[in-house]
Amino acid sequence: MSQKKRVAVGLSGGVDSALSAYLLKKQGYEVVGMTMATWDDSVKMPAVEGREGCYGPSEDKNIEEAKLVAERLGIPHYVVPVAEDYKREVLDYFRAEYRAGRTPNPCVRCNQSIKFGALQHAARKLGIDFDYFATGHYARLDFKNPDVPFLYEALDEHKDQTYFLSRLSAEQLSTVIFPLGGMQKADVKALAKEIGWDDFATKRESQDFIECGDYSVLFDESDNVPGDFIDVNGKVLGKHKGIVHYTIGQRKGLNIGGQAEPLYVVAIDAHHNQVILGPRSALSCTEVSAVDLNLMVSETSPLLKEPLTAHIRLGHKGATARITALDTAAGTISVKFDEPQFASAPGQVLVLYADKGVVASAIIGK
Repeated sequence: MSQKKRVAVGLSGGVDSALSAYLLKKQGYEVVGMTMATWDDSVKMPAVEGREGCYGPSEDKNIEEAKLVAERLGIPHYVVPVAEDYKREVLDYFRAEYRAGRTPNPCVRCNQSIKFGALQHAARKLGIDFDYFATGHYARLDFKNPDVPFLYEALDEHKDQTYFLSRLSAEQLSTVIFPLGGMQKADVKALAKEIGWDDFATKRESQDFIECGDYSVLFDESDNVPGDFIDVNGKVLGKHKGIVHYTIGQRKGLNIGGQAEPLYVVAIDAHHNQVILGPRSALSCTEVSAVDLNLMVSETSPLLKEPLTAHIRLGHKGATARITALDTAAGTISVKFDEPQFASAPGQVLVLYADKGVVASAIIGK
């Protein structure tokens, strides 16, 4: 750009956001740092040595590390309180989904509603002015034309975070900068050491959205309502400890013995408080339908008629699929896989890619 403008960088206290701020300042932008404060001590959470998480009592430490980045760069730093938004949009959503027998992705939700939504709105209300917003996410943007994607995988495919960003709209991303999208993680750490930031280069990364790693702390005793484990034919196999403790595809922790083959959670019936168990083969699916569509190309894009790569959860390696139904007015989409896939879970995010670009995302239904 011919004229550099003001960029607010979301500083988390980690190496990626720190180096993003460093690179932007080096490129001539006017940089300010801001860190969202989500922790309000409303959740009783045990301390776990050696774990890092986005939400937890160690937030003050992360804020101090973010301030240290700002001091080293000589830029302003602001702490932006968004705890109420986070509780409503992420924690309450997470609880409601599990109570309904679905499996949400809280990090995807946080990006959509908080980092690229409430955080920026709250910052502007505090008088923090900026033209662009930047984060340390590994992703690339390219707004060419409406028939092709605008969100692309990062150069470092092992660190790519487009799955987490797939629910963002073109409007949300139109003023975003991802400084690390064209870099390898190893090069980011090497640069941190080169500029004398060894403490950030060796800092442990966040391992989960919740610091202790135990989702059960988000629920209370009223959620621990025992019910029946049943098989796919309706036969009672035993008792579960509450549906919030289970998710589709789960095998461990069922404590059901004496079966001819291993059992998995194949469905959750929240209305009848039942967890349905079955063999691995019962989790094989060839089609997935999803709602709350976020289309990232035009409705007339030829890509929608071509084979795409579908990811049905974080960590899924992706599978070739074709769109069989698309209703943009209703916000629904269905896809059919070339080969059967394992454990499609209601509540998870379906993300469709054309080559390395995100074509669409939606929330998997029943």
